[in-house]
Amino acid sequence: MNWTYTTLKSAIQDYVESADSTFVSNLPIFIQEAEQRILQNVQIPVFRKNVTGTGASGNTYLAMPSDFLTPLSLALIDSDSDYNYLLLKDVSYIRDYTPATATTGDPLYYALFDEDTFILAPAPNANYTFELHYVYNPQSITASSDGTSWLGSNASDTLFYGALAEAAIFLKLDPNETQMFEGRFASGLSSLKNRVEVLGSKDEYRYGDIY
Repeated sequence: MNWTYTTLKSAIQDYVESADSTFVSNLPIFIQEAEQRILQNVQIPVFRKNVTGTGASGNTYLAMPSDFLTPLSLALIDSDSDYNYLLLKDVSYIRDYTPATATTGDPLYYALFDEDTFILAPAPNANYTFELHYVYNPQSITASSDGTSWLGSNASDTLFYGALAEAAIFLKLDPNETQMFEGRFASGLSSLKNRVEVLGSKDEYRYGDIY
């Protein structure tokens, strides 16, 4: 089954048998929530990107791309064009590593500081080029110009049951029914992972396993 935005909305309404105007107006939110849950749980190769940018000397922060969803790796490219991969940590680790914000050097670690920014440790001691490999947030099927999307065509059951699970919570349906939607969504996630994730694709730099 390949969904368009129109057919997906109709299928959700038909399944829960609701044409309530408030429910219908919230359908895009249910679908978007399901999309985000899929993208956050499955690394889909088609949604990977590489970008480069400059980190300013003495600046602890590095801006994320506007479509950023999840990091895969971040590398400092030095004057010899060598790639020096930073290890992903949490903000508390960064703060502990460089308690003095004026500390500079070759950045070794990075963390997600907020929804728009990475924080580096230590702060760069020169203007460096960084390359970010990341999972981007694709356009939702709810906003697509032709009403289609990769998830709607390639993960149709997962998207459908994920949206139904969100709708069931909104409608306060029987918990057993909500659990059934969640179970089918989880099954769809597992199947999607098996189809698209390459064995051993975990980025060791992302998880800080390489020292």
